Amino acid sequence: MSADYKVHGDVAVIALNNPPVNGMGLETRLAIVAGIEKATADAAVKAIVITGQGKAFSGGADVREFGTPKALQEPNLRSVFAFVENCSKPVVAAMHSVVMGGGLELALVCHYRLAAPGTSVALPEVKLGLIPGAGGTQRLPRALGVEPALNMIVSGEPIKSEMLAMLPGQKLLDQMATSPQTLMDEALAFAREIADVRPLPKVRDLPCKHPQGDAYFQFARNMVKGMAANYPAPPKALDAVEAATKHKFDEGMAIEREIFINLMWTPESRALRHLFAAQRAASKIADLPSDTPVRNIQLVAVIGAGMMGGGIAMNFLNAGIAVKMLETKQEALDRGVATIQKNYQDRIKKGKLKEDAYAKRMALLSTTLSYDDIKEADLVIEAVFEELGVKEIVFKQLDAVMKPGAILASNTSTLDVNSIANFTKRPQDVVGMHFFSPANVMKLLEVVRGKNTAKDVLATVMDVAKKIKKIAVVSGVCDGFIGNRMINQFGRQAGFLLDEGCTPAQVDRAAEKFGWAMGPFRMSDLAGNDISWAIRKRRYQEQPNLRFSKTADLLCEQGRFGQKTGAGWYDYKPGKRDAIPSKDVEAMIAKHRADIGITPRRISDEEIVQRLTFALVNEAAHILEEGIASKASDIDMVYISGYGFPMYRGGPMNYANELGLFNVVQAMHRFAANPHDDAEFWKPAPLLTQLAAEGKTFN
Repeated sequence: MSADYKVHGDVAVIALNNPPVNGMGLETRLAIVAGIEKATADAAVKAIVITGQGKAFSGGADVREFGTPKALQEPNLRSVFAFVENCSKPVVAAMHSVVMGGGLELALVCHYRLAAPGTSVALPEVKLGLIPGAGGTQRLPRALGVEPALNMIVSGEPIKSEMLAMLPGQKLLDQMATSPQTLMDEALAFAREIADVRPLPKVRDLPCKHPQGDAYFQFARNMVKGMAANYPAPPKALDAVEAATKHKFDEGMAIEREIFINLMWTPESRALRHLFAAQRAASKIADLPSDTPVRNIQLVAVIGAGMMGGGIAMNFLNAGIAVKMLETKQEALDRGVATIQKNYQDRIKKGKLKEDAYAKRMALLSTTLSYDDIKEADLVIEAVFEELGVKEIVFKQLDAVMKPGAILASNTSTLDVNSIANFTKRPQDVVGMHFFSPANVMKLLEVVRGKNTAKDVLATVMDVAKKIKKIAVVSGVCDGFIGNRMINQFGRQAGFLLDEGCTPAQVDRAAEKFGWAMGPFRMSDLAGNDISWAIRKRRYQEQPNLRFSKTADLLCEQGRFGQKTGAGWYDYKPGKRDAIPSKDVEAMIAKHRADIGITPRRISDEEIVQRLTFALVNEAAHILEEGIASKASDIDMVYISGYGFPMYRGGPMNYANELGLFNVVQAMHRFAANPHDDAEFWKPAPLLTQLAAEGKTFN
């Protein structure tokens, strides 16, 4: 059973026990019903308390059951909640830690509710492309008030119990416990106080109206429409809450259920649920047992105080981990520290950081010009220029000074981690930690596992990633790993599109209309065109037969390196990031086109998007075949959290699955017939061909 049952005198306690968040899967639902039946049949029991073991009251429904027979198997959530609500004895919810989704809906069907201070309360279903489906949209407005309930449901964001208790007229919380430690004692005492009160109060019986009625909901609809353009769930959540104010309770429940079921089968909800599962799956590595020991990381050294090094340092400072930053010159150190200070000051000005927290973080930062001063660090991360000779110098020095057991990590974005490891006498301690720029903001961390990387090193880095709030995805060693190897093909296609008739602005508009946070040319201007130029020069030598458009090289030869120089694919005004289409760049592209004998043609947005996206998908299929990525969902996480692929499409692999791999392969055959493209690249990867032929997906 997934709940513990115990009687304390005249009060029965049902404690959900389904780690880690007491999700209400079938076994837990059965246990709740069994507990209520047992308590009801026991004449000595006068009241019932429902709570959760461990670190949560309940995180809600078990997402793994969505779309499966188990989710519908009786008793389903709605049946369980009706059973609790109609219990003949008073039921008290003792809420603590996490009360989310179905967990909050469970609390709402209890007759009374207590909460410990610091409890996070939420209905986060919109983040999965859904609405609450077991009464949340009908009961929460009655218990909390229409406006605060709608804000919670539409945003999906958690609110602390103390804040909810302060809302005027709220009937969600009957009592706040003094502390988490005293919650159960206070819940038992409260249950005894109300044991004989009749009739039993039910949230469903509370009135639900808004004084402005239609006018308020029209205003709210306009606001939601603006913030949820590509997500159908938020406006549908509003419809469900409005139904609570205009219909009897049971009618409102029917409307909520119909909306929930319809949303369940939308591609947006499927994509968001896929990502929810993918993020959790990314931390599971087939040959790395969950009990693998991890090394103790108390001091981190960062080599390089530039934009990347400073951003990396901030991640650890934010997590309360001491950092020592090393540079070759004092001026470089001073600039790096000043940039970190400015970043924190900007957050203070925006109200996102308090002065005392800023002071604590800066107190954890120290600097040095000597490798001898970092020898006691537990983890050292190199963030120097992306050139193998430079990395060799750094890692040989690290090998000479670092203590035994220290982890030596490279922030390389493309280079061979095995070669870097071989610069040392301890390759088992070397790993890639590829942060994305700006490193203090971007969520993705590619963890590059070398052929000799020790399992405890890998486990430690994955553990550290959680502490610094990164989404870590493990990659094998190849040129560019997962993300940059794929983006290379994405960039090649963008260049061919220019050769054939597009402008940078047209390509970017099509990509951004599809949902990318930024098109390929704006993305390149932000990252720095000189960075990709340096990588291309290396690849020209290593792969002399590989075709590239020369437009990007011509751009860099003019010194147009992007935002940092005020000119790239676009023009930029001083101090501004607005991308202004450049007549000079368009003229350069037109001249190059004429020089290579291409007559420009009109290219549709659909072709632009397909060529960019399917280039990612085909390269990703090769990456899976080679074992560089262990699963397709890892690739989706890389592109969602590191490259701005639209979340509501679920990543490039999920998007290809939704389209159908047969259709993807047929489109690739068409692109292969284009004389100005790379026919060899558009030959579908064997894995892609096989899956398409078998009618399967990457999942």
